[in-house]
Amino acid sequence: MDHKNRAILGMLVLGLLAMGCSKKEQPNGGSVDEGLAAANSWLEVVDAQRYEDSWEQACAYFKGVVPKEQWVTQVAGVRGPLGSVLSREVASAEYTTHLPGAPDGEYVVIQYRTKFQNKATAIETVTPMRDPDGIYRVSGYYVR
Repeated sequence: MDHKNRAILGMLVLGLLAMGCSKKEQPNGGSVDEGLAAANSWLEVVDAQRYEDSWEQACAYFKGVVPKEQWVTQVAGVRGPLGSVLSREVASAEYTTHLPGAPDGEYVVIQYRTKFQNKATAIETVTPMRDPDGIYRVSGYYVR
């Protein structure tokens, strides 16, 4: 696998894994709300095409898997052709502590129904993870 393909895999790995996550009841009502807040804030940065900032705001695990330069190139290649966001609504948000192929932790797997300027129907999956400092930060992003 060449360097570019590894970057694509790294960028998408947690987003793809999130789709097959095992569900578990959240320990408190705040976890999903905290994850949603983190995802919404992070998406604003991505929507503004501030891709370097989106990498900076991602969780430590994500930054360890995907180098900043590769993230910027890959997310620009995925999001750029879609155009601006016309609408976005939460379709689901689920708390889990296990994602296949990822370390155990606290995750919120969020799927959004999104309408882009150049793609009328899309599903964005954003997966915030609770970092060691207790703050949720994005660990995965996937658009289909």
